[in-house]
Amino acid sequence: MAISRRQHRVVTRMIKLWQTHGVVDEQTGTRLAGSIAIAPFDWQRAARYAFVIAICCLVIAVGSILADRLLMELLSRIFQTPPLMKCGFFAAVSAGVFRFGLFLRKKYPYRTYSNEAVFFVGVLALAAAVCFLGVAFDSGSGHYAVLFLIASILYALLGLWFPSALVWVFGLLSLGAWMGTETGYVSGHGMYYLGMNYPLRFVLFGALLTGLGVAGQHASRRQGGASLVDRLLLLSPQTKVIGLLHLFIALWIMSIFGNYGDIDHWYRARQYELLHWSLLFAAASVAAIWYGLKHDDGVMRGFGLTFLFINLYTRFFEYFWNATHKAIFFAVLAASFWYLGSRAEAIWRLGQHRPQPRIDEPPQPGAGRD
Repeated sequence: MAISRRQHRVVTRMIKLWQTHGVVDEQTGTRLAGSIAIAPFDWQRAARYAFVIAICCLVIAVGSILADRLLMELLSRIFQTPPLMKCGFFAAVSAGVFRFGLFLRKKYPYRTYSNEAVFFVGVLALAAAVCFLGVAFDSGSGHYAVLFLIASILYALLGLWFPSALVWVFGLLSLGAWMGTETGYVSGHGMYYLGMNYPLRFVLFGALLTGLGVAGQHASRRQGGASLVDRLLLLSPQTKVIGLLHLFIALWIMSIFGNYGDIDHWYRARQYELLHWSLLFAAASVAAIWYGLKHDDGVMRGFGLTFLFINLYTRFFEYFWNATHKAIFFAVLAASFWYLGSRAEAIWRLGQHRPQPRIDEPPQPGAGRD
């Protein structure tokens, strides 16, 4: 069995630990150690990177076509058809691509990244179909938020039907776009809606998605199956990640600009008037770290640590950029990163050399009693 170098190191260490404490005999340990080997190349990671690069190149190619005047004129001549026909064409392309993706998944279920890449092409085709649907029924009202809602519903239903985490993620992103554009349209394209500017609305939206994702993860551990509800629960990690992205990015913006909708009011605001948003940002980061440590949730812990440091360094730039000589400023910044790196290395070495408890010790008196 070929595994990565890191996995090989962990498995080998555990086999030696089992031999030391008598869990397995020497012959069994030798057989287990001989059954694994270090993969000469991480093809799984290479496949993931290759498909990401391929998708990026595809997007760049489409953008280059749209930027080329001659090609656009050629395409306009080819597609001299009513928008509704264009919508039907791209909808048929999307259906064919999704069907082909399902066929590939059934035939090659282990090709996760290539199958998801095919679904991504279907997502783009479906987005084009929804766009031309809006052009066909455009009344000049400027209420294009409904297109995001249609796309979100279609992506969500397809993501649950396949199921596909990638399509589901696009459904959540489209839902966020609908929320922002719809509240902007209802408020007359003003900055405030129910007393909230755009970042504050996305704070609430991200918090709602995060809560649903966390609750869904806890519920999915207690039940299993193949029903629609079970598929929805299995997609809870993606819901949580998208919610955390919306929540923390919006909180970061709020810590800088506050709940101001006018740049002139923000310029006149004093620093202490934005302090409570920075404290809320820090509290959310600490809460994410605490939850991640308590429930061994690496995603939540990673988001909390990352945005806690972003918050600290943002405040550092805010309070000391103008008041400190630039040489001293960057020297302090370098020293802080040096300290963080040294502490991270110390923690890593502590984990490498941490003494393992002996599992053959007799249980302590009273152990296991309530």
